[in-house]
Amino acid sequence: MATLPIETDALVIGAGPVGLWQVFQLGLQDIRCHVVDALPHTGGQPSELYPDKPIYDIPGIPVCSGQELIERLQQQVRPFAPAFHAGHTIDTVQRQPDGRLLVGSRQGQSWLTRCLFVAAGVGAFTPRPLNLEGVAAFEGRQLHYHRPADATLAGRDVVVHGGEDEALRTALDLVASGLSRRVTLVHRRDVFQADEALVLAVRERVATGQLHLVIGQPVGFEQTEDHLTALNLAMPDGQTQSLPVDQLLVFLGISPRLGPLSQWGLAMERKQLVVSTDTFQTNEPGIYAVGDINTYPGKKKLILCGFHEATLAAFAAAAQLRPDERQMLQYTTTSPRLHQLLGVSPN
Repeated sequence: MATLPIETDALVIGAGPVGLWQVFQLGLQDIRCHVVDALPHTGGQPSELYPDKPIYDIPGIPVCSGQELIERLQQQVRPFAPAFHAGHTIDTVQRQPDGRLLVGSRQGQSWLTRCLFVAAGVGAFTPRPLNLEGVAAFEGRQLHYHRPADATLAGRDVVVHGGEDEALRTALDLVASGLSRRVTLVHRRDVFQADEALVLAVRERVATGQLHLVIGQPVGFEQTEDHLTALNLAMPDGQTQSLPVDQLLVFLGISPRLGPLSQWGLAMERKQLVVSTDTFQTNEPGIYAVGDINTYPGKKKLILCGFHEATLAAFAAAAQLRPDERQMLQYTTTSPRLHQLLGVSPN
């Protein structure tokens, strides 16, 4: 059964730093919104690609990690109570007779919005799948591209496949928690593209027998009826090994994809949305693009630039939604109205 669309004044696609700042600036304009992201959590590129790495070019913050930046932005938008919808990939955007936009996700949810903000970075981040014919049938039950609930892993033989930070961190977390019966890390070679501290910790857990390490490349799997029972690995010596598995967690990195975005009829240059720099609106009224997804003369792909774009887009949206109101530039230092919106008391 199809769900009824969620009605909102604004919908933001992308929960990375620029998307979160868009939420904040819309809040200052007293525009509440919903936020959609293809990932199962907020954070975008900083959370997925460099959560522990330092960022030095955020104004007023000499240094912070990617994840710390996201946490600070989440705290900043809290007064406006945005509704987050994780794990949704936007599939369709259709103009309605009343001028609103009907936005639908591949997962079956839809939103009816008066304005749409595309803050999708370089596209929706999707996990790189395990390239084994037929294995997708187990996705969501025994095959996972993000860590599932603890109840799914409790007392099970868990295989973690990958050689980057997320794979190593997940394997170490499972060992430390004692949640699973057996934890095995599988990687195609005995070299990891991960933080040195994580690699050292993995080596230590392997040496003590707490974590099992198998060097091999998945080439097939075994099943009993509709149940995944083993992963077949091509070993460095040319032999094939069958590795028992109850739950398979695959972390092979992520890749950005424009997907259906390129089919919405929006003006594009080199896979980026063309915008006007006074409003950051696309060629389609009511659809704005901010951050790495847009392009204009002099564009720089920096978080700081995305913050500027989102700020002007919020002012433009307020003018669109309330055309009869005079726009007044107000400051958070002195404006009682902004203090009320933020839920703060001036000193």
